[in-house]
Amino acid sequence: MKKPKITVIGGGTGIPVILKSLRNEEVDITAVVTVADDGGSSGKIRNAMQLTPPGDLRNVLLAMSDMPRFYEKVFQYRFNGNDGVLSGHPLGNLIIAGISEMQNSTYNAIQILTKFFHITGHIFPSSEQALTLHAVFKDGHEVSGESQISGYQGMIDHVYVTNTYNDEKPKASRKVVKAILESDMIVLGPGSLFTSILPNLVIPEINEALRATKAEVVYICNIMTQHGETEHFSDADHLSVLNKHLGRDLIDTVLVNIEKVPQSYMNTNKFDEYLVQVDHDFKGLQQEAKKVISSNFLRLKNGGAFHDGNLVVEELMNLVREQHL
Repeated sequence: MKKPKITVIGGGTGIPVILKSLRNEEVDITAVVTVADDGGSSGKIRNAMQLTPPGDLRNVLLAMSDMPRFYEKVFQYRFNGNDGVLSGHPLGNLIIAGISEMQNSTYNAIQILTKFFHITGHIFPSSEQALTLHAVFKDGHEVSGESQISGYQGMIDHVYVTNTYNDEKPKASRKVVKAILESDMIVLGPGSLFTSILPNLVIPEINEALRATKAEVVYICNIMTQHGETEHFSDADHLSVLNKHLGRDLIDTVLVNIEKVPQSYMNTNKFDEYLVQVDHDFKGLQQEAKKVISSNFLRLKNGGAFHDGNLVVEELMNLVREQHL
């Protein structure tokens, strides 16, 4: 039987958790990664070199690689705060930036690095040009730049993207639309709703491909609400926002964690952007998705609440097998 094709769309630290577990399965994986990050090391590099930001791509490269632990530590090494212009930059970001400059393309750089790291799947930036994320709030106020959005006190109504360095309409990277149309399953998230997942989905070509694909579309809902983005959100609220941006109810299945997070466990100093556990609204979910899978997907680690990649992937593989019966 040919390998099922699964495309995972997102960014941040969310989708690497799923990709790490998914690469142990007999599936053909494609990762589509956001290029709207404008903060930290990625923001400095994109501003200095007018490149697509490397940070989220770096994390996905590592998640899909079986490189020895020492090599991973080298690639993830972050320069100290007193290292001048290098301060705060992960070595991997600089490597991606250097190869991108050599190739005059971050897309080409990532394809070279997938071979270097012996990755069997595919990794594509969602666009081949850096994008600027714009958030329009319920009160009509607009904020530009992913790193600035959480600083405004208000509820986000919708987001959209523009090309950062020219006035052209944002386009999907080559092969991204083809991957979506040929997939058996599309996985959205987990990750920051407005700043990691939606920046990919509001690229017009990706939006259209998601409407056209025959793949099962699965959303992995966040476990915790996020400061400046999803405060007071239930799991159904997350799904409602996704459907609003996609234009119609495209989510076939939603995976939601119902295991309680001990509030006393959370390290609020280390994970200050996360607030409280997302409320569970089963009735609301049923109105937004065709199928709801409520289970224990929780992994407590280092004072934070995360998805357990193995438990999530077990459910994803069950869904894929149902399709192939």
